[in-house]
Amino acid sequence: MVQNVTQKLIANHLISGEMEPGAEIALRIDQTLTQDATGTLVMLEFEAMGIPRVKTELSVQYVDHNLIQEDFKNPDDHLFLRSACKKFGLWYSRPGNGVSHPVHMERFGVPGKTLLGSDSHTPAAGSLGMLAIGAGGLEVAMAMAGEPFYMKMPKVWGVKLTGRLPDWVSAKDVILEMLRRHDVDGGRGKIIEYYGPGLANLTPMDRHVIANMGAELGATTTVFPADGAVKEFLETQDREEAWAELVADPNADYDEHEEINLSELEPLIALPSSPGKVVPVREVAGREIYQTYIGSSANPGLRDFAIAALIVDGKQVHDRVSFDINPTSRQILENLISLELLGKLIHAGARLHQAGCNGCIGMGQAPATGRISLRTVPRNFPGRSGTKEDQVYLCSPETAAASALTGEITDPRSLAMDYPPFREPKSIRINISMLSPPAEKGEEIALEKGPNIQPLPPFEPLPDDLEGPVLLKVGDDISTDEIMPAGARVLPFRSNIPEISKFVFEPIDENYYQRAMEHQQQGSWVVGGENYGQGSSREHAALAPRYLGLKAVLAKSFARIHWQNLVNFGILPLTFVKPDDWERIEHSDVLYLADVRNAIQRGEKLTISNKTKQEDYELRHSMSPRQVEMILEGSLINLIRKKQ
Repeated sequence: MVQNVTQKLIANHLISGEMEPGAEIALRIDQTLTQDATGTLVMLEFEAMGIPRVKTELSVQYVDHNLIQEDFKNPDDHLFLRSACKKFGLWYSRPGNGVSHPVHMERFGVPGKTLLGSDSHTPAAGSLGMLAIGAGGLEVAMAMAGEPFYMKMPKVWGVKLTGRLPDWVSAKDVILEMLRRHDVDGGRGKIIEYYGPGLANLTPMDRHVIANMGAELGATTTVFPADGAVKEFLETQDREEAWAELVADPNADYDEHEEINLSELEPLIALPSSPGKVVPVREVAGREIYQTYIGSSANPGLRDFAIAALIVDGKQVHDRVSFDINPTSRQILENLISLELLGKLIHAGARLHQAGCNGCIGMGQAPATGRISLRTVPRNFPGRSGTKEDQVYLCSPETAAASALTGEITDPRSLAMDYPPFREPKSIRINISMLSPPAEKGEEIALEKGPNIQPLPPFEPLPDDLEGPVLLKVGDDISTDEIMPAGARVLPFRSNIPEISKFVFEPIDENYYQRAMEHQQQGSWVVGGENYGQGSSREHAALAPRYLGLKAVLAKSFARIHWQNLVNFGILPLTFVKPDDWERIEHSDVLYLADVRNAIQRGEKLTISNKTKQEDYELRHSMSPRQVEMILEGSLINLIRKKQ
């Protein structure tokens, strides 16, 4: 049977279900990835299952998000994660070792394997020919316990690449072109697979840039073949034993088709405040800037920093510009030093930060009020940078470096210099010193829990009837950053649900917490538009609203990971049969849903009554019988405990 790369990966890991778009399938998971903003809950959930050790081939816990140690909370959680890794059999990447996605690619990625990560940018590992999917932390904990991962079989969207990138255009412009064409929801229900002769001119780290930001399209994941370029990459990392070729069969077909001629691309930029608002750089050139920021999981490669260093070599950045360099791994930082590139950046005025996520997740490097910040990060949702009224643009390292020199948004092709050549070295410095292996089996390890780590709240089963007020009504493309903000003020409470719940919906409505607490026992509703819950996989965006009494979300449509997180924690996700009914519901309307337990089990349409307006609306759900059972029990955790 002729198969593309995606079909081969799924077929080799399929436990149950049919590979038909829309059908629920179960996959065997080989590896898991957790990071510290989500990992503490994963470890608490895994502990609650009572399983002594992970059952995957490999699981890794990274500390890359919450690196700022302004009080005890973050360092206490780092110690807890280290002890959990020792106890449960995971590798531990220490604070300052780097961002999970490039480090995992360098040290642990294996072509042909599956990877489930509690971070929405886990699909970056698709650059190596892996099936790498972002999910909620509870699903990752289940995979660590040896359970399959369930999802609806996506369509496979084949994107043929031809031509060669021109000077001053790089991989970031490829994914920005996809976002320009299809916006932030164009990939929902799809796996993107890149193929074609243009791949020969993209290194695995170039492919990482594209695969990483496939998440911004709403795609389930992104897949590249494991070809000769991947073999060379693994050899450079001294991991040639991990190599296994995985390419599409000749004449393999796809459910949907797209083509990009790389030769026709130009420098692109995403305007505030959405990755989908993409225009050519030349159209916004001349706007005064405050900051340029290079790094993050979206542009993590040695080449991304090297090209910036060569652009600013011997020059000085504009005196108004904060030129922030965010190394993505300690290994890359060491190689920038050994190749004499770091000095070029520092001499030009760069501000050097520790290897980690940092400003991408609002952990430092916040821009000035109302001033433009050009960033190579994957997201520019409102306020994500740490500044409430931010103006974050997404661009390539070339555009960021050129603009740092001029003090305004600059098409890099306009610089009075030739495009600086850079070739990836065949031999690099390897650093594995900050990766700690799990303890040997049988070794007694105690979990180290600081005072900020609190047990999960209880989850009551779904009642027969739901009634309560609409506490919030929002529009399209609401992100999980707006449901549960990130940043240094909020994420340190990631292990303390009652405390972190105080920030729910704060960027949209500062009074939501107080009003929700007034209705916590009775329950309440949220009404959303299209693509509700896009962005980060953090399950706090479901768990904290659940703690505040949220019973159901009515929306025109949902983003995949957040939809699943709602189900996992017993919040009913319902969609309007008639999307125009969204217009009819207003803030504070009291909604009543009768006999809901029986209705969702029958799989029929549900009728909800607006008691304030004396109107009825039809709703539907798209849950499988397995997911309905989770909702009825009140959460996946309750269901697991019931079956033990």
